[in-house]
Amino acid sequence: MLKRKSGDRKKWERIRKRRYAQYYLDTESFKGHITLLKMDEIKEPLNVQYGELELCIADKGYSWLQQFPDHMHHSVTTMFDAEGEIIQWYIDICSEVGLDENGVPWMDDLFLDIVVLPSGEIILKDDHELKDALEKGTINQTLHQLAVSERDDILSKWKQGEFSILDQAEVHMKLLQKLIEVKT
Repeated sequence: MLKRKSGDRKKWERIRKRRYAQYYLDTESFKGHITLLKMDEIKEPLNVQYGELELCIADKGYSWLQQFPDHMHHSVTTMFDAEGEIIQWYIDICSEVGLDENGVPWMDDLFLDIVVLPSGEIILKDDHELKDALEKGTINQTLHQLAVSERDDILSKWKQGEFSILDQAEVHMKLLQKLIEVKT
């Protein structure tokens, strides 16, 4: 069974107090749902390690913007620090994107991930998890190939300067921040 990740991350117990907004965009440059999770209180920071580099990706005042483009097999989470600076873009390869009974966007994770740092460095993650999922029968050959093809397509578009969803993160963030401010 694939892990379903929800845009509101309601089940994430690390966050004690949160604000959340979502919106559906239908523009020339992006069509799909965008969500914003603001972390007002948190049990403990979340750090990740990429070789020698350690990054804090979740702490008090941090925000996660998630973009769920329609009819694609990926979603992008842009992680912002408390000052609004981008820490990283985290691209989840997924089998599908949808909406739950409350209209909250979700995606079914296909294990492969791509991390893009503000420096432009790309980190490929979880090839072994994809292979294990195939060997254990969690996914079939078709889903395995879908994941690999989607990753390769994203990397090709990134190298050609055609993966513009990352460039839209700050604009999408500002739009959702206005919605959160209206709610509070």
